[in-house]
Amino acid sequence: MSEELTASLIALLGEEGLILLAEKFGGRRLYVPGEIQADHPITEALGEERAGKLAALYSPAQIRVPLARTIRARHYRANGDSNGEIATKLGMTETGVDKMFDRMDSPPEKGSAQLSFQI
Repeated sequence: MSEELTASLIALLGEEGLILLAEKFGGRRLYVPGEIQADHPITEALGEERAGKLAALYSPAQIRVPLARTIRARHYRANGDSNGEIATKLGMTETGVDKMFDRMDSPPEKGSAQLSFQI
């Protein structure tokens, strides 16, 4: 069910929208009201357009927001975050992040955090 919900949320909100949702509400049950006001936490996390789409499809109901760790890890790596930074953002160990990337069929390339010196 979680994979189906993840795919559905990506189709509805886009990958960036899912990441925003998971960062704010991941791992929790989230009640989606029929009308989401501008000051609602969902609107504050996603923006009005994405919050409206979420309400149109899922209200009034609760959804179990996926953690989307793999998707988020790829996103953070693409933004140049180190495995340590990714671990902190995902609430897991750095070793866990290493293992996650090792299990991927095509892991994103790891950037170098080391400075290059011109001689």
